[in-house]
Amino acid sequence: MAAMRYRLTFVAGLAIGYVLGTRAGRERYEQLKKSAREFSQNPAVRNTVESATQQGRDVAGKAFHSVSEKVGDRVPDSVADRVRSLRERGQGGPGGAGDDWGTSNT
Repeated sequence: MAAMRYRLTFVAGLAIGYVLGTRAGRERYEQLKKSAREFSQNPAVRNTVESATQQGRDVAGKAFHSVSEKVGDRVPDSVADRVRSLRERGQGGPGGAGDDWGTSNT
């Protein structure tokens, strides 16, 4: 009989803890989601991300150029064409449409 009472008390405690935890958890989750959205929409953050993306493309293009000089014709044409198209798209200037990675050049 005591074991049964212990189990019922334990299950009731779990149920109450779950209900209270999910309410508080959902509110906290919504707060974190809102903060993350506000952070990602901040113009300074967006500019920094896009600047870093552009710098990464520039470095990748320079790396491809120096590597392709060393390896010559061993670079597959498909890779060379892809890098060339990305380089040309990056030189199009700001304000263009989004690229293959979902970012824009603004």
